[in-house]
Amino acid sequence: MTGMRTNEGTSATTVESPNPATESVTAVPTATKCRGLRGATTVVANTAEDILEATDELMHVLIHLNDLDPDEVASMFFTTTPDLTAIFPALAARSAGWTGVPLICSHEMNVPGSLQKAVRVLIHVNTTKASNEMRHVYLKGARQLRPEWAYSDEQIAEILADASAHTVARG
Repeated sequence: MTGMRTNEGTSATTVESPNPATESVTAVPTATKCRGLRGATTVVANTAEDILEATDELMHVLIHLNDLDPDEVASMFFTTTPDLTAIFPALAARSAGWTGVPLICSHEMNVPGSLQKAVRVLIHVNTTKASNEMRHVYLKGARQLRPEWAYSDEQIAEILADASAHTVARG
């Protein structure tokens, strides 16, 4: 079995005939599923600049690591801890050109002792990828929430440099 991409952008799996004497090949569509993609980061202060900068970094890393296309994203759900009120984090996605994707913001529950100054996102992606192929991203102070999905500042710098190089190369 080998995968192929059709002109319509749908995925299919090529299945070779069980009889080698026949040369027919059948393309069987691979199921597209809606997968959840998670990310989180923290900000230094409750300012519009800090919230947008941190959210923009988080979004760029998620987009690059998962090769996200706005046409394949069903929606994005952003949350902030109750101490972040200066601006909606979804504006960072809008500013990055994600104007056709439904976005919404809300506050997390105010649980005593929980992480503060955090921005979280849940992206609903229509994809043929398996759930273990999705690259969740936890940055800065949010690394403590999901250490297995955490990226260091050095890793983020490399990812963003690579993303920038790909953007320049595409023109």
